[in-house]
Amino acid sequence: MAQKKCDKCNSLNELPKIGITGKDFVCEGKTIRLKGVSMSDPDKLERAGHWNLDYFRLAKSWGCNVVRLPIHTYTWRYRGKKEYTAMLDQGVEWARQTGMYVILDWHAIGNLHSYAWPHFNYMTDKKETAEFWKEMALHYKGNTTVCLFELFNEPENEKKPLTWNDWREYSEQLIDTIRAYDNERLCAVAGMNWAYNLNEVVANPVKREGVCYVTHPYPKGHEQPWEPQWTRDWGHVADHYPVIATELGFVIKGERGEHDPVIGDETYGKAIMDYLRQHGISYTIWCLDPDWSPAMLDDYDGTPSPRQGVFFKNAILNDK
Repeated sequence: MAQKKCDKCNSLNELPKIGITGKDFVCEGKTIRLKGVSMSDPDKLERAGHWNLDYFRLAKSWGCNVVRLPIHTYTWRYRGKKEYTAMLDQGVEWARQTGMYVILDWHAIGNLHSYAWPHFNYMTDKKETAEFWKEMALHYKGNTTVCLFELFNEPENEKKPLTWNDWREYSEQLIDTIRAYDNERLCAVAGMNWAYNLNEVVANPVKREGVCYVTHPYPKGHEQPWEPQWTRDWGHVADHYPVIATELGFVIKGERGEHDPVIGDETYGKAIMDYLRQHGISYTIWCLDPDWSPAMLDDYDGTPSPRQGVFFKNAILNDK
């Protein structure tokens, strides 16, 4: 029997706990789709003077019920855990006040097994990654506003081999580290190939409870028609487990911020948003920021960027 939408999950006065039942995120026994945006790194926003309640109110005004906070490994390192965690606490409280959930994302990119990274900003190691999640598990135990721990932003295996089986086993180790301190925390595991590909998940899933899977379906992953390829690569997983697209978006060719794999337009935007809605898949669009591409803002006053910002603001607001 189909589950009903949870109306209480948008209440400003309470944030009921989100869980997982089968292939769905659930809130008080009713299905909920997480629909929102990824913010830029809290460190970046704080240094620019825009880490504040108004920034969260802006996300809420766009129809979001969740925000994703990407914590870059180098900003965590130089801020230090005490100062950075205090900054996160501010954001979590502002999210609670505005009735939105929070995804904490360890924003590393690369290969932990062979220590290969596309840029020093994304470097980390197994010890630091485990220590970070231990800190988060201890600190946010029982906090229902923080709904997901996204274990690792984008596993990448172009330069050095990394198999799904290796990644699955390591993800299980991280989940065990977290659950030693917070045995109810939901965890999000990214797919291969820059968090895009989940094609091995159904045959070889993460062997832990309370797990969802992450994809980053930017437009240049495949040529049109996208839908059959999305279904093959990651969409079919939503028939078995919760899936959340924690990054997606586009930049018009020739415009500021153009780079692979984000070059696209509203044709892609409509296709991906329709696909996510039709398959009951959650999402956080990248990025509610005027600088980080694909940028959905023109400025910190909340002006949507002319193409992707306008499109995705309307898409979230109309995604019922």
